[in-house]
Amino acid sequence: MKDIEEFAREEAQNERKPKVKKDVGKVFLWIIAIIVFACGGFWWVNNIMDAFSPQTKPVSIVRSEEPQLTMGQSNALRMAKEYLRHSSFSYVGLIEQLEFEGFEHEDAVFAADNCGADWNEEAAECAKSYLRHSAFSKQGLIGQLEFEGFTHEQAVYGVEQNGY
Repeated sequence: MKDIEEFAREEAQNERKPKVKKDVGKVFLWIIAIIVFACGGFWWVNNIMDAFSPQTKPVSIVRSEEPQLTMGQSNALRMAKEYLRHSSFSYVGLIEQLEFEGFEHEDAVFAADNCGADWNEEAAECAKSYLRHSAFSKQGLIGQLEFEGFTHEQAVYGVEQNGY
């Protein structure tokens, strides 16, 4: 057995040694507890803010693929737009002009359907062009526009937009 002096000496040495291992463990546990608490707090605040904010969730827009145009459709459409930039055409007149240029009927129809023309406005421009070069009665101008391929309603609109 150890005598009292030896025991006292060992105790004195033990008291002088720092209790690092026990302190490091406690500090580590406190750091973990603070991190867990902080993360929980951030999560809680975020969820509370979401509950009170307007729902603006991102919306994914599904875009349908644009159809691939054939070479004939693409070129007929391009030419139709060029023609309409420089002159006025009826739907039928534009198709006939594109066919005269050598486009297949289906490509010419596709171009007329997709060129974005307002056929009423085309009729008004055509009537204006005729009136610049010649005198017409109302019925005569309507007849001329119908001859050009405009519908009766489009022809009447075009004539009325030019003062009749």
